[in-house]
Amino acid sequence: MGDGPTINTIAERAGVSIASVSRVLNGLPTRRETERKVLAAAEELGYVRNAVARSLKSRRTHQVAFAMADIGNPAYLAMLREIQPVLKAAGYRLVLHSTDAVVADEIDVLHSLGERYVDGLIMSPLRVTDAHLESLAAARTPVVVIGSVPEGTRADNVRADSRTGVRLAVDHLHALGRRRIAMVNGPLDTVPGAARGAAYREALEELGLPYDDDLVQIGDFYRAEGARAVAELLARVPDVDALMCANDLIALGALDVLRASGRRVPDDVAVVGMDDTDLAAASWPSLTSVSLGSAERGKAAAELLLQRLRGDDSAPRLVTVPPRLVVRASTAGNRADGPYDRKEGGV
Repeated sequence: MGDGPTINTIAERAGVSIASVSRVLNGLPTRRETERKVLAAAEELGYVRNAVARSLKSRRTHQVAFAMADIGNPAYLAMLREIQPVLKAAGYRLVLHSTDAVVADEIDVLHSLGERYVDGLIMSPLRVTDAHLESLAAARTPVVVIGSVPEGTRADNVRADSRTGVRLAVDHLHALGRRRIAMVNGPLDTVPGAARGAAYREALEELGLPYDDDLVQIGDFYRAEGARAVAELLARVPDVDALMCANDLIALGALDVLRASGRRVPDDVAVVGMDDTDLAAASWPSLTSVSLGSAERGKAAAELLLQRLRGDDSAPRLVTVPPRLVVRASTAGNRADGPYDRKEGGV
């Protein structure tokens, strides 16, 4: 034992398997009795001086989880690129969960916080149910929600103002002379789908344009679903001259369908997306899109969580990131003139 205790010697002293020792020392969930034996053996052998063992005794893992609906969505990747360095600089590792927007999976993540496999959680659910709110209220570690939650929810909240973002986009299309402005949305039982659908109706009303159910198509927040929805919409109302898409993936699907059908963008149909992901600037034509500050929301969520992990027990906080409309070729052709802002209350 001249080189100090090892996993093998700890396992032998504790009377457990090497795998059990490894789980305990890596902060993974295990039986309380097994954990007690391993920590006692580690202390007897002098291993408790190791920083990992000390953190186990304090019930800290130095890990934080990020649960998102779709790890392939560039909006979540933009959040991740900001969350990771903030947490890493503070000494935390990041654990990722892609839930596919399945409520049961998100609730399971919240319930698993009781196992103390992480010290905190950032989550971005598409749907917020009563089960989410109950689990947030009972959470045994700090949680920050990226997305809108009801007032009084026991969690810090970072949200986008997508209602104002939709109005920015519809105002822009109207200013370009478009009058048959259709909306291609995601599911209305999701937070963004409900907010963006309501904002579309409000924007038309403000401009004095009639709301027409035929100009609204519900799909899902994926490129293939966006293409399917746009194809159905154009078959029903071929005289559409603009598409307001609820995210960039839907808008990219719209560009695919318009290109295949021989319709010119923006001459025949102008297209606007939401999120202003990296794909928007790289598409052909480049996509006008509403930036909802994905990167800013990710950074703000990480900073809020760190404050909680450092002992801040003040009332839950709300941060709203204002939107920006980034004008590109899909609406303005060669006259694209970059971003402009409109600041209003968050929704």
